[in-house]
Amino acid sequence: FWTAELALTARGKFLGLHVDCLGNVGAYITGVAHFVFTTHISGCLPTIYDIPHAQVNARCVLTNTLPTGPYRGAGRPEASYLLERLIDAAADQIGIDAAELRRRNLIVPAKIPYTTPFGSTYDSGDFPAAFERALALADYAGFAARRKAAKIQGKLRGIGIGCYLEIAGAFPEEAARITFPGGKAVTVSIGAGASGQGHKTVFGKVAARRLGIAPEAVTVTAGDSARDVPGFGAVASRSAMYVGGAIAVTADKVIEEGKHVAAVLLQAADADIDYRDGIFSVRGTARAVSLFEAAERAVELQRQGVIPETLDTQVVSKSPPSFPNGCHVAEVEIDADTGAVAIVNYVAVGDCGNVLDDTIVTGQIHGGVAQGLGQALTEDTIYDAEGQLVSGSFMDYALPRADLMPDIIVEHNAVACRTNPLGVKGTGEAGTTAAPPAVINAIIDALPNGAQLDMPATPERIWKALRAAKRS
Repeated sequence: FWTAELALTARGKFLGLHVDCLGNVGAYITGVAHFVFTTHISGCLPTIYDIPHAQVNARCVLTNTLPTGPYRGAGRPEASYLLERLIDAAADQIGIDAAELRRRNLIVPAKIPYTTPFGSTYDSGDFPAAFERALALADYAGFAARRKAAKIQGKLRGIGIGCYLEIAGAFPEEAARITFPGGKAVTVSIGAGASGQGHKTVFGKVAARRLGIAPEAVTVTAGDSARDVPGFGAVASRSAMYVGGAIAVTADKVIEEGKHVAAVLLQAADADIDYRDGIFSVRGTARAVSLFEAAERAVELQRQGVIPETLDTQVVSKSPPSFPNGCHVAEVEIDADTGAVAIVNYVAVGDCGNVLDDTIVTGQIHGGVAQGLGQALTEDTIYDAEGQLVSGSFMDYALPRADLMPDIIVEHNAVACRTNPLGVKGTGEAGTTAAPPAVINAIIDALPNGAQLDMPATPERIWKALRAAKRS
């Protein structure tokens, strides 16, 4: 249960934010339940807005319900939802367009690095650029005409904005190991197992680019405790930052050690060795040796005592969290007779820092939005009067389905992160964080003034909200 208050001037300048939370952790506390209602909330607020004063009071309570565990976002969607809904409510109250009110309060690039009232420091980002691009792609300026056309057809049309910023990363370190099994091959060992993120594709390319070799030469392994390095896991949108960063740092060390090996093989000083596209060369000469040959010869040199180590290298890398951000805009059409809602337009502009693989990142956004739509429109945990769970199977718990998912315009507003070797920011939870406020704001915008609605916005709830608004 959330209570949120926003203080602002008559001209719409944000002054302060106050949030009270009574968090239901269920019958017992899981490993991260308390983080969902505390540090995950304060770590995200005040998202992309310049709010000089903010306070979050959170209390976790034990109940007879199911325990709270990590879901995609785990507190981040809640932070975005409460602030974005609050801003829309403030815009209605003071008579300012919801987009304009946001525009007046965005953190501008000149203020970055920006330290929040909770002590987080946003190291990078261009929030106004992402915001304006999302509005342009959604044709926000032309919405009034589309709403008028929908009304002629007997439909209710609304548009909603869901800006977001989340703290990404947990347990800020990972290890990686690069070994040379022989021939023109490299093995990269990591500790985080994939669950659909395409680790072998993404991290294989990271190693290949860093080493200047063909991607086909790289094999990525994970999941075997006897073979691979230890790791914390692929959670909290951390893999690209920490696993990718560890691979990058390890590859850099391989090249550094390789220069020493090449210097021995080519009878030159370490400082005279250059490296490019998998080749060590003596500056200003034609003398050269490949990375793979240097790795193979290093085994022999190490055995002879000429060098202390081979090019097989393992490194532990550390870096602070990142702050992915962006703006989603949803447009909906509602059948006033049935309460059925259709998402007719959806735009997602996000900043995940440097994009390692466009297809993978776009897929992450699509998947996150699908889960966010489920939270906004269908998913509900229901208990009867005796406290018995009655939505305990997928026959009763309504997961989002394909017919709910709209076409999505996805665009990357990439601003490199300054705190990790690859300049990346987590992106796995971005869609889930932005979708609920964007969709619910759009639905509320379509309904008559004063209509009240909680998630999930099922057709029945929308129908009841419409009838209640008529009676009032």
